Amino acid sequence: MTDIENHCKQNMESPSEEPPLIGIVGPTAVGKTAVAISLAHRLNGEIISADAVAVYRGLNIGSAKPDATERAEIAFYLVDVCHPDEDFTLADFQRLAEEAISDIRRRGKTPILVGGTGLYVRSVTATLNMPTVPPHPEIRRRLEDDAENFGLETLYARLKEVDSLSAAKVQSGDARRIIRALEVWEVTGIPLSDFHTPEGVQGIPRPNVYLFGLAMNREALYQRIETRVDAMMAAGLEVEVRGLLAAGYDPSLKSLQSLGYRHMISVINGELSREQAVTELKRDTRRYAKRQLSWFNADARVRWLNAEKIETEGLVKGTTAIAEQVIEALQQIKQENPPDEGNT
Repeated sequence: MTDIENHCKQNMESPSEEPPLIGIVGPTAVGKTAVAISLAHRLNGEIISADAVAVYRGLNIGSAKPDATERAEIAFYLVDVCHPDEDFTLADFQRLAEEAISDIRRRGKTPILVGGTGLYVRSVTATLNMPTVPPHPEIRRRLEDDAENFGLETLYARLKEVDSLSAAKVQSGDARRIIRALEVWEVTGIPLSDFHTPEGVQGIPRPNVYLFGLAMNREALYQRIETRVDAMMAAGLEVEVRGLLAAGYDPSLKSLQSLGYRHMISVINGELSREQAVTELKRDTRRYAKRQLSWFNADARVRWLNAEKIETEGLVKGTTAIAEQVIEALQQIKQENPPDEGNT
């Protein structure tokens, strides 16, 4: 057992210093959750999910949530926290995640943040100057009425005037994002793009945070994506989506426009065959993985680890080996940065 492991075990019995926040990040399907679970066992940890779809109840298969067995092994936070038709913002995630991290640390355990939603990760690992604007139903209704009465192009033109950078990033037919950007502007007087600039999104790194990225060669990652999508279909993704629609959830909801769910809605509506939907889902997931890699590659704090061990050595041996690499890196960091010197 390493010094880090001993320290984490002893800290639960008699907390002496604040445990670090460890982040396991990277593209979808690379094996982040399995590595985080292995690490949690070794470091007396509990896991905070940083996944923008896993927060919704009932969206289980398409979000690849930890299953009942995994959640019985290790405590997970920020999973199943709201209904599919509830507004859940970045500020909501930040607040709940920080509460979970504080609670985990207070009990002498190690918080482990795992996920691929870049802004969720950044919101609790750096200090962001972001507009924390909760939904304003009255403003949204008025903007929706304006879109219906005068056309969405009128709102889009308005957005170009007050926030040209945000307008350039959204499609002219994306009502939800256009209305949200205008809502933020009306409430705060701050363009949403002021937050979504590289400088604003980077934020100021918080101390005692260590991020580890999992990566593998493109061919291996893409094969894992293909395998995951096939497994989701076999597990009943389409049935899950049909159940959500039968429960009365509107297919245009943000939650149901996420990967997998919108593809199955297209099948249910007769817009795509099942085979076409699966092909598009695999393609869109590959594109999403590329965007995730670009996001985390831009964060200089991320220490990258080769996750191909999961493929070559099997799930259990591979994730254990990667967890050991994380622990070794933490041990080295601790030696290079004694507590009295601080760390970032």
